[in-house]
Amino acid sequence: MKRLLAWIDANGERWMLLALYVYIVTVIFVEVVRRFVLSYSSVWGEETARYTFIYLVWIGAAAAVRDRAHIRIDVLLSFLPPRVCAGVLLLGDALMAFFAVVVFYFSMKVFMTSLEFGSVIEGLRITRAWMLFAVPFGFALVLLRVGQSIVRDVGDLRAGREPRAGRRLFD
Repeated sequence: MKRLLAWIDANGERWMLLALYVYIVTVIFVEVVRRFVLSYSSVWGEETARYTFIYLVWIGAAAAVRDRAHIRIDVLLSFLPPRVCAGVLLLGDALMAFFAVVVFYFSMKVFMTSLEFGSVIEGLRITRAWMLFAVPFGFALVLLRVGQSIVRDVGDLRAGREPRAGRRLFD
């Protein structure tokens, strides 16, 4: 069980992103063929691809936080001593956690309001709340990953190790 959880921790977002991306590409391909070959398109194809893309973006944000691959200026960090660098990274993580908590709170209010009043997506005839849930879901994952990063950075700082730099975007 512990190995399974470790595997999910290491690869969870990656597999979710892959599944969502494959779905988007498949649906858009089918819709293009239907529109230009059969002269007919569905209402649901564009809608589901759009909302799936929103989930993809927020899950991708959590994956970027996990890998420390989000946009930042690495050049400045290379000139700092390891302890100061760890402090800067912890400050950045704390600010990210604060932002994620604020966004999570307000997006949950929007989700709960939509769930309460039952607003419906016209083309799909399903409640809009599940599409709005992408934001709190994504920021819950971001909070999880920022928390893991803070715990790891504090442990590295206490042990005197250099902080984990993360992956670079274009290596």
